[in-house]
Amino acid sequence: MTSKLLFKEMGLVIPGQELAAGMDYLPGVGTLRSGDNIVSTSVGLGDVNGKVIRVIPLKGKYIPKVGDTVIGKVSDILISGWRLNIGWAFLAGLRLAEASRDYIPNDADLSRYFNVGEYVVCKITKISGTKFIDVTAKGPGLRKLGKGRVISCQSTKVPRIIGKQGSMISTIKEATGCNITVGQNGIVWISGEDSKMEFLVEKAIRKIENESHKSGLTETIGQFLEENK
Repeated sequence: MTSKLLFKEMGLVIPGQELAAGMDYLPGVGTLRSGDNIVSTSVGLGDVNGKVIRVIPLKGKYIPKVGDTVIGKVSDILISGWRLNIGWAFLAGLRLAEASRDYIPNDADLSRYFNVGEYVVCKITKISGTKFIDVTAKGPGLRKLGKGRVISCQSTKVPRIIGKQGSMISTIKEATGCNITVGQNGIVWISGEDSKMEFLVEKAIRKIENESHKSGLTETIGQFLEENK
């Protein structure tokens, strides 16, 4: 049997809809295998990543997963590190050993590294039950964020905001000249020399949230940015 896709990428799919025929494709989040076919188990946007088919939900709260890159807000400084709010019911822990590539002495003033109210791009390394989440700020792109605009969006819309192979976020960056970091927890940091461009980025993100179910969205956003620059 020849394998083939039975849906339009980033098109709206519903529970029970057949998404692929044949055994060449693998079921991902929001799908299951039924005989030789892959079937949707939820309402959302159909997506293909390599050979894995998944359904991106249109709504839902952020659920932490190991490997997620998130943006956390420092809420507390402890002797052994920091506590970060990542939009989950419980705070994440950033230990001294995971905060910097440089050695941090135990008696150091930790507020000099990450102070309460500051934002940090970090990666989830461990989840114990639901209450204990460990993160690291050591790695490419992981860092304390500087001056900029911080907004929240629906975490389920993050794949659309980033776009296929980063196409959407690249379109926004090129049009506005802003630096943008998107956390998988739905926190977005925007920094530009012009506050009007920062605001335009936010408007573009809100438009993506509202129209995430539509096809050709990257082109639509590109046109929207050019018309509103």
